[in-house]
Order: sequence, then structure tokens, then C-alpha cells
Amino acid sequence: MAMITIRVSDDEKKWLNEMAEFHGITLSELMMKYSINELEDEYDEMTAQFAHKRWLEQHKEAEPISKVIKELGFDE
Repeated sequence: MAMITIRVSDDEKKWLNEMAEFHGITLSELMMKYSINELEDEYDEMTAQFAHKRWLEQHKEAEPISKVIKELGFDE
């Protein structure tokens, strides 16, 4: 079997290992199945879903966009 070497930072390797563990596959299987861009998109989606779930569980209410714009100083 052929081997391919990919250079990544220590943080990227840690993250890739976490994603492999999440999917229940080896790092090699993960790299064969997904591109890093696909994994980043999936991670962003999972993070958004988790944040939304927590937001709902904490019974938070949405703020009107006009209030957010004013707080950020973009209402001029």
C-alpha cells in the first residue's frame, strides 16, 4: 500500500484526530474520506447546532437586529 505524507500544524493534527474519533474511524480513513474543507464545514455546522441547542435550553430570546446594529455603532 502506498503512503502519502501531509504536513499540518500540531493544532490541526489534534483537531483531525478529534474528528476521526468523533466519526469512529482512524485518521487514515478520515483523510481518505474527507477533505479538510469538508471537515471544517461539518465542524462549523456541528458547532452552530450545539450553540443553538444550548441557546434554546437556556430559554434565551432573540434581540431585534436594529438593537444589535445600534450597539455595534453601525446605525449612523
